[in-house]
Amino acid sequence: MRRSRKRQHNPHIPKHIDQAAIPAAVFYDHRGKGTWYTSFRDEAGRQRRQNIATSLATLSELHRIMEERTGTDRDSLNYLCKQYHDSSKFKRLTPGTQADYLYCRDILVNIPTKLQKPLGELAVRKFTPALIQRIIDSIADEGTPSKAAHALRYIRLVMQWGRNRGYLDVNPALGIESPTERKQRRLPAPAVMQRLIDRARELGKLKRGQKGAVPPHLSLVMELAYLCRLRGIEVVTLTDANELPEGVLTNRRKGSRDNIVQWTPRLRSAWEAAKKRRADIWQARGTAEPRLPEQRFIITAEHGGKLSKSGLDSAWQRFITTAIEAGIITSEQRFGLHDLKRRGITDTPGNRADKQQASGHRDESMLDIYDLSVPTVPASAL
Repeated sequence: MRRSRKRQHNPHIPKHIDQAAIPAAVFYDHRGKGTWYTSFRDEAGRQRRQNIATSLATLSELHRIMEERTGTDRDSLNYLCKQYHDSSKFKRLTPGTQADYLYCRDILVNIPTKLQKPLGELAVRKFTPALIQRIIDSIADEGTPSKAAHALRYIRLVMQWGRNRGYLDVNPALGIESPTERKQRRLPAPAVMQRLIDRARELGKLKRGQKGAVPPHLSLVMELAYLCRLRGIEVVTLTDANELPEGVLTNRRKGSRDNIVQWTPRLRSAWEAAKKRRADIWQARGTAEPRLPEQRFIITAEHGGKLSKSGLDSAWQRFITTAIEAGIITSEQRFGLHDLKRRGITDTPGNRADKQQASGHRDESMLDIYDLSVPTVPASAL
């Protein structure tokens, strides 16, 4: 619930009340035996007062009373989700994870039910495993198994969080069958990949606002993602500290091992082009160069600061969509920025062990996902 602005200390308020946590629009009248009251405006717009509790009321009772007055249902899925999203546990998550959870929450709480009200208004203590399984199955049956899997992971996490804090007795989302997600292991053809890199480079020369213009950094991100076998987030977080005399020190996520990608003329050209663009932006905007190398990001946004992952994703989606509309590639040739890493691992020379060392994967089985090359082997012979 929203709290009021900071109040002046009132010596008449009962000692068992934390004055900093009193709900908004709740006031104390110390006359007589003392009364808690709230104010509101009637249909005519006149200010009115209504007593809501005696001086013996606890802080939690005051919150409950105001929640009931504003229509808050403490037993509903909406309320449980709100408590989780207001918690410190949620606020410690990365912005990307928070955005994903907000998306999943909006999906679930707005699902219509036979009770003529959305799922978010139902009491979570009455949820059953069968109900949740039907919800997840219905989302998956819409042709969106990935969305259903995300929603299941979210509601399982929120209900477990709520169970551990007394909002419900059991977690009915445990044991629910997860839908089978489609495995999109797209491998862009070398000619298609190069065609798009060249297009991004040419469109990046257009002035911002011109038709078809794309951010100049997009072609550089594509080059670095392919040559260094990196994810998009790993490219935009490269800094001057990753530049070594022998090559680029990677900054891989998800438990992969870092390695040093040796310099090649193509890699050096892309790296220096990114640094030159950064210097031009800083000079044009009068931005002071950060003192520490780890604060100087190789890829910068138009404002001269760090490029966000969401900004990169949005630019990529617009770029791919317009490329299909212009006939540069077909819809079947469409691929994601992450697929450039798969192309880079597949194109890495050497055997399977060489590819694993280059990709940084700790588990050899990951090569079944990222290395789509077809080995050449001798024919059988006696």
